[in-house]
Amino acid sequence: MLKLRIMSSKIFKRTKILATIGPVSGNGNQQMLEDMIMAGLNGCRINFSHAKYEEAEQQIAWIRAAAEKKGRSVAIMQDLQGPKIRLGEIKDNYYEVNPGDKILIDYAVKEHKGDNILPCQYNLAPKVKVGEPVFLFDGKVKSHVSDIPSDTAIELEVENSSYVRSFKGINLPETDFGGDIIPEKDLRDIEWGADKDFDYIAFSFVQTAEDIRKARAVMAERGHTAKLVAKIETKKAVESRENLEEIVKEVDGIMVARGDMATEAGAEIVPVVQRQLVELCREYGKLCIIATQTMGSMVENPFPSRAEVSDVANAEIQGADVVMLSDETAMGKYPLETVQEMRKVLLYTQNHLNIEPLPVGVKKEAENYDGIASAAAKLAEDLDADVIICQTATGATANAMATQRPTLPIISVTDQPRVANQLALRYANLSFVRPFSVNVGLDLARELKESGYLQLREGEDKLKVVWVSGAQGSGHTDTIKLRYV
Repeated sequence: MLKLRIMSSKIFKRTKILATIGPVSGNGNQQMLEDMIMAGLNGCRINFSHAKYEEAEQQIAWIRAAAEKKGRSVAIMQDLQGPKIRLGEIKDNYYEVNPGDKILIDYAVKEHKGDNILPCQYNLAPKVKVGEPVFLFDGKVKSHVSDIPSDTAIELEVENSSYVRSFKGINLPETDFGGDIIPEKDLRDIEWGADKDFDYIAFSFVQTAEDIRKARAVMAERGHTAKLVAKIETKKAVESRENLEEIVKEVDGIMVARGDMATEAGAEIVPVVQRQLVELCREYGKLCIIATQTMGSMVENPFPSRAEVSDVANAEIQGADVVMLSDETAMGKYPLETVQEMRKVLLYTQNHLNIEPLPVGVKKEAENYDGIASAAAKLAEDLDADVIICQTATGATANAMATQRPTLPIISVTDQPRVANQLALRYANLSFVRPFSVNVGLDLARELKESGYLQLREGEDKLKVVWVSGAQGSGHTDTIKLRYV
């Protein structure tokens, strides 16, 4: 029997929290993971820009052990580096630049000697053109290509005072890299992760829907069966709403990767693109994750800034499924406090403001279970039910229910642990694994009531439950029932 805590719709967080696991949260500190899960963590991201295989495998084991101990389903995401271009190792991990400085970025150089010739992990010379902008250290240094002196080096003229450090990113928003989003490193990481316990895999620097089709083919070849998330961060990806819509239609989920997006396409576009992507994901029933510096100041400070609080609240108001933490939980001073603060913001917002309505409804080209989910959600709201119980084999029914953005909890029950973990990131979902039976949904509702996890209202002795189900293994949802438990 799970050790369950008291829950009601007022304290049940509908928008989920995905946290990056790193030195402060995942390197042997299982107690920290357990505390973060109980504070409101729903998913863990392992960043393969930095993770080593042995380390990642151990982190997966720690996450699963912590989740099992606390009786929670927790999603794990493998986040691929993508064609991220990085500097090499910089002497003393610091090199200062000023306006007018000329620096060489040279693929042939393997060791920085303290001069203006910096090593790079990618040969840019065949790709760039004179005059194209180049941003170093993820946007901290602005420059442009002033010359291409050899077939392995480019010369940059610096436009501001700043500095660079080892292995920091290089962004080239105007450079055409030919649309290849899966470098050799990612291919190795996909193959390694194919038999590991990943629920989601995220592809970086996606530009078009064709990139997603290629990514799915690569995953199929290597037997990787996780759900596919596209990170939206390139100038080409956001060039039109039509292109974004085509990408959304091809994926299982979207990550609004605001850091590289701001550098690649301009910071001013980020709020508009975020809103477009949240709307599109809701229209098509896809997972939507808001990422980058959601509570960035908490890397160093015990409380978020007011701007960060507004940012997180806005993600909830727009109807995003997930808000993501990066450095805050990977290497920050206050990983647990960050999750606690984010949960407080999400709960207060959901309990005091309604989600913004979609400009258009949920797409009707989807399966029958979408229509049934819509009817069930409306019925639950109209009847002032306590909870929606979703009995699901593949997760499709629960996903469809989450798309309706109900104001009450969705308790999903499945006999597939991986489905339960994947649903951990879906809006308003709380998932449980139970062996299939005809009445497993109602049995779970009864169990949660008896444990005190689902609270009765004052003066009531029964829960009002809207129960949505289908035949075992059918993949079809065909039944809505109102029951009192």
